[in-house]
Amino acid sequence: MSAPVLVTVAPNGARRLKGDHHAIPLSIDEIVDEALACREAGAAILHLHVREPDGRHSLDPGRYRETIAAIRAVCDILIQPTTERVGIFAPDDMMAVQRALAPEMVTFNLQELLDPDDDGQTSRVRVFLGEVAAAGTVPQYIVYNPDQLKALARWWEAGWLPQAQPYVLLVLGRYAGSLSQPADIAVFLHHMPEDWLWGVCAFGQQELACVVQAALSGGHCRVGFENNLTRADGRSLTGNAEQVGLLARVLGDLGFRVADPGQARAALGCRSFLRS
Repeated sequence: MSAPVLVTVAPNGARRLKGDHHAIPLSIDEIVDEALACREAGAAILHLHVREPDGRHSLDPGRYRETIAAIRAVCDILIQPTTERVGIFAPDDMMAVQRALAPEMVTFNLQELLDPDDDGQTSRVRVFLGEVAAAGTVPQYIVYNPDQLKALARWWEAGWLPQAQPYVLLVLGRYAGSLSQPADIAVFLHHMPEDWLWGVCAFGQQELACVVQAALSGGHCRVGFENNLTRADGRSLTGNAEQVGLLARVLGDLGFRVADPGQARAALGCRSFLRS
């Protein structure tokens, strides 16, 4: 039997607010409730964004600590903080999140770290990625186009990525101007090193079709309001857990097993979960 599919939920992202959908979780209490609902629906991993009280994107380690502790008090979902810059933060802010939290998982975009893309910053990023591995954190490298995937593969071939089997998220489409199609995955897979772990997230109504295609192609799945607010027929989703549940049922009907958090930790080599 094939390995179980890892389902990640990204419930809010950095940009959307209540005006986009009333059920987008922004406060700590809302994020905790959504984490529990999505865990019960089949998600093993929570891609975590935290917000300031006014709704702005935040990389504040204190807000992260408070939110992570509150989630861990109610469920065992694997928590994956973001380091996304969103045009606000700098590479040092991204590194500060990891250094302050040393979480089980974290996400990085290599190009956001390589700013400026010169020898000095390259050296700093190489040292930093070594720190991530030494801390026991499993990074997921986020790539937005095949060129970024090829750059990541070059770093790996040069021995600059510490992971023997990097975990990559392929982002299909963008917030504006480019919605996602299942066929978009193939463009990336031409450049995917053999045996790398990878998943897909997608924008728009075909989100579910795209992530199911990822599973059919040997990858993993991420859904959530960060990227999509609607069902395939255009109706608004009631919440993140609805799409997680739909995905889990489709995968089950197709004969896939959906990983629970313990199985996800084992598959990714995460350190043991310690209930606070």
